[in-house]
Amino acid sequence: MATSPTNSAMEAFVARRSPAFLLSSPSSLRSPSSVIRRCRVSFSSFPSLSLPRSRSPYPFHHRTRPPHPFSYGNRNLCMALQSETNPVAGAPSKDDELFLRTMISGMEKVYLSRNPTAKAILELVRNNDGDHICYDHFAFRTFGVDGYGIDSMAKIFLYFGYKPREELRFPAKKLKALWFAPPDTGYSENGTGVHGPLPRIFISELLVDQLSYQSQEVIRKYIKGHGYEHAALASTLGCLTWKKPSYSDYQLLSRESEYAAWTLVNGYALNHVTISTHRLKSHIRKIDSFNRYIEANGFKLNSEGGILKVSPDGLLLQSSTVADTISFDFADGVTESAPCSYIEFAERLLLPEYKNIPDEEVKEFHRRDGFEVGNADKIFESTSRDQVTRKSA
Repeated sequence: MATSPTNSAMEAFVARRSPAFLLSSPSSLRSPSSVIRRCRVSFSSFPSLSLPRSRSPYPFHHRTRPPHPFSYGNRNLCMALQSETNPVAGAPSKDDELFLRTMISGMEKVYLSRNPTAKAILELVRNNDGDHICYDHFAFRTFGVDGYGIDSMAKIFLYFGYKPREELRFPAKKLKALWFAPPDTGYSENGTGVHGPLPRIFISELLVDQLSYQSQEVIRKYIKGHGYEHAALASTLGCLTWKKPSYSDYQLLSRESEYAAWTLVNGYALNHVTISTHRLKSHIRKIDSFNRYIEANGFKLNSEGGILKVSPDGLLLQSSTVADTISFDFADGVTESAPCSYIEFAERLLLPEYKNIPDEEVKEFHRRDGFEVGNADKIFESTSRDQVTRKSA
């Protein structure tokens, strides 16, 4: 694996390859080294990235500003972002792809540094199956208020050729989500992990205006300004784009929405990555065998609705661990454990029209695509108090 570039080389690379709307921030935020000096990744507490107000209400460079007003947090904005800021037609160039993979590699690095279960399972699978791990999708959580929702994280992926697909709704949890299909990149068939097939992207948002007045006030106390412009940067560096929360505010949100409390503490950090089990080569490529293997090695799986979550058509099979916890230093001097992230597993079966294709000819497009509300609703519970407490019991 190549060594990390120096700060100066990184700055030059970012200046060449960054989308224009990512370079519209004040000069103090343009240099990765200056941001890194201010924002150290810590396992015990998440740093906050102090952000001055932008001079423009739009998260774009002035030359790529949309010609018409729009509202945040909906699919129309995703489409506007895609048409106005995405110069990538078809497969991204080599340089574009390198930048994209460097970014998601940074997100993965932060995720693995905070989630020992995920790191241990990836190593366990490699020891059993060889280096055949590919990611099905990456997932993020957001607050659907004042520009901080789905679109704040989506814009960087749209820029590099991702396509918005299906919206999913979770009324009981006051959530909605949108998933994005990756561009074709001509990756090597031997590539794995972040160097293999690009993952789907699944971004959810909390419908803040449906919460109680108290919870809305707490969220709006932290979620203000234009920190949403730096969602991808915050995820890559392991920073919050708002000030560190107090434990009392965290507790208040937890009582109404555990999703809200998780997002307040973890921000734009990866919520989970998902191993594509059907891309493995050994007997654990079948998710039932995979689940038994994981449990036999001492890991507890999310039991909400059963260990295995199955879509109504029977073609999307999913399971997940429960979240690790971290020791978080809250702003009011309290240090308490809080749920971090988890790892998911997915097997996508062949669509009926392709069921007779020989194994050696099967491609990903022959398999069931997309997501399922019923499955995802139960996977969300991987960070719930009930599941986390069960893990430590």
